[in-house]
Amino acid sequence: MKAEEIRALQAPLKQQYREQPESALITLKAQSRIGEGITCKIETGKAMVEAGLHPATGGDGLSACSGDMLLEALAACAGVTLNAVATAIGIELRDASVYVEGDLDFRGTLGVTKEADVGFKQIRLNFELDCDADEEQLASLLKLTERYCVVYQTLTHVPAITMTLNR
Repeated sequence: MKAEEIRALQAPLKQQYREQPESALITLKAQSRIGEGITCKIETGKAMVEAGLHPATGGDGLSACSGDMLLEALAACAGVTLNAVATAIGIELRDASVYVEGDLDFRGTLGVTKEADVGFKQIRLNFELDCDADEEQLASLLKLTERYCVVYQTLTHVPAITMTLNR
């Protein structure tokens, strides 16, 4: 896709959102249902995924780990955003890979010690690019990718989350 193609694709949406800001507010949804053993099935929109315990918490490794899925969501969103931004600012990517790593201390999630937090301690996001962009263009690409990546922004600016229990 070329810069003018992505602009043409997004122009009517941008205009609509300027004129009718409420139309830009969309609620994305996800749903899961418990499965066999200690698993949970989630519909991804493309396929059913069975999530389960990570081997470090007693899982057998046959089910997807929700921690891995969080990192995969970041890698996917960052990759799509990088590609869209590169296209919009005229950087031709011959190839690009996104690598995401996250550090967990499983003592926290297993309740071994209260000193160990539950959740990722650090997440590292790395891009490997094959392109002819100069340093200034690359800095702009990284800055705009960071700014417009929904998952990255959600993880760095934590939204309010509520839990409810229905019977």
